Amino acid sequence: MSKLLHPSIFKKLNLAVRYLSQQFHRHSNFGGKKNPPLELLKLRLIHSLLIVSGLSHHSSFLTRLLLHCVSLPSFPCTYAVSIVDRVRDADVFTYNALIRGFSFDPTNAIFVYIRMRQEGVLPNKHTFPLLLKSKSKVPFQIFAQAIKFGFGSDHFVRNSMVSALSNCGLIESARQVFDEMTRKDVVAYTALMDGYVRNARAFEALELFLEMRVLGVCVDEVAVVSALCAVGMLGCLWLGRWIHGFFVESGRVVRDVYVGSALIDMYSKGGCCDDALKVFRDMPHRNRVSWSALLAGYVQCKRFKDVLLLFQEMLVEKVEPNEATLASVLTACAQLGALDQGRWVDKYIGTRILELNSVLGTALIDMYAKCGCINKAFCVFERIHVKDVYPWTALIFGLAINGDAMGSLNLFSQMVSGGVQPNEVTFTAVLSACSHGGLVNEGQQLFSWMGSVYGIQPTVDHYGCVVDLLGRAGRLQEAAKLIEDMPIEPSAGIWGALFGACMIHKDYELGRIVGNHLFYSHSGRYALLANLYSKCRNWEEQLT
Repeated sequence: MSKLLHPSIFKKLNLAVRYLSQQFHRHSNFGGKKNPPLELLKLRLIHSLLIVSGLSHHSSFLTRLLLHCVSLPSFPCTYAVSIVDRVRDADVFTYNALIRGFSFDPTNAIFVYIRMRQEGVLPNKHTFPLLLKSKSKVPFQIFAQAIKFGFGSDHFVRNSMVSALSNCGLIESARQVFDEMTRKDVVAYTALMDGYVRNARAFEALELFLEMRVLGVCVDEVAVVSALCAVGMLGCLWLGRWIHGFFVESGRVVRDVYVGSALIDMYSKGGCCDDALKVFRDMPHRNRVSWSALLAGYVQCKRFKDVLLLFQEMLVEKVEPNEATLASVLTACAQLGALDQGRWVDKYIGTRILELNSVLGTALIDMYAKCGCINKAFCVFERIHVKDVYPWTALIFGLAINGDAMGSLNLFSQMVSGGVQPNEVTFTAVLSACSHGGLVNEGQQLFSWMGSVYGIQPTVDHYGCVVDLLGRAGRLQEAAKLIEDMPIEPSAGIWGALFGACMIHKDYELGRIVGNHLFYSHSGRYALLANLYSKCRNWEEQLT
């Protein structure tokens, strides 16, 4: 019996089912239905042989089976739980493996921990980092449990606590935990740096990076990636070049795919697409992540033709695009009006992806709408099973730019009735539709609802839409009063919208007042102001 329980038996069982796995893989579409992935199928076959061999309740084999199960890209949670149910006297290693499998599902990870405690199994120092990495919304309660069992000062637990608090947006609490740590290594620093970046506090992230340099803490690839992300957010290109030169070119960190992609992103955000391309060409290994970073960078730099050329090169190199890549390509197609290329991407998505998600669906809707194919945009909208605010907003904006203002308003009403909350971009789209459609009362009502109903503070773009709306309707004094009462500084675009309305409706006196504001904000308006003076025959003012 001892030979049967030897760990090598597990390997032999794995080899024994290889032939069966190949046969199942060959007939994977039997009956018109797709079977589970091959790796999961192999695990099920091994499990069945364990049952036949009388080893189905042995904890050693089932725990190994569970570890293989949680390592699959798509975690089969129901099957994994059924494995644990069969384990006699499951230990902490078994439960830790299951918690690790629920890293994407914090609620079930907590339930596994509760079950473990109910079974009388004590946690170890690895249990709490796994719980904290599940992005649970109750990090303080988990940390309290760690303290209760004597792991509150454990280095790995505290590092995980910093990450968990940062993910919850509790960056000040994360900083407090970090400051209380007696030993701060590169993992602790990078956890807090990543938290600052995630919470849009790039300056503090760079301060930590420089502190690491001063204290002599070894900088690794993860720290460099966080620092480059912070540099990109601040647009501090000179510091990014220094990090590139000192840490990457000097060989102090490995220039892997993630460091290379961070460099590409940093240079792209700084408007240096040629430098980003050079980094890309010099990378020893390139994958979908690096290609996606490059294409997104070129979109940000508005080099849309180059995006399509690079995408063709990517396909020639037989690199399969991911969701981010296709979204960038569709954005380029939308800006160029490249309908044929956009249709090709749509067909490609249809052959590769079973269910159209919000990101790709929104990009497709935007592309078809900007190419004038609003009916196709509606078809894409109907294909999206889970519709969040983004596809709704894209279609509302698409109707607006295609001249259907009432359609935009009706769609906005449907969205709200369906329980989807609008965001700032949604209101920009629907207010723009009202402006171009001359729907003054509706636009004013929506503008008032932003703060009173939806709790959204109007931005310069929203004020600009309403000023344009009132200006087009000839209600110039109301538009001027709105600008005067703005709680934020009006932009040149807002003054320009009112100035243009004054020209159209021949209110030259108000136009002169508005034009004086433009002198201080936008030098290109001098010619328009001179034109206004000439129209009202005020030659002296025109000369001065």
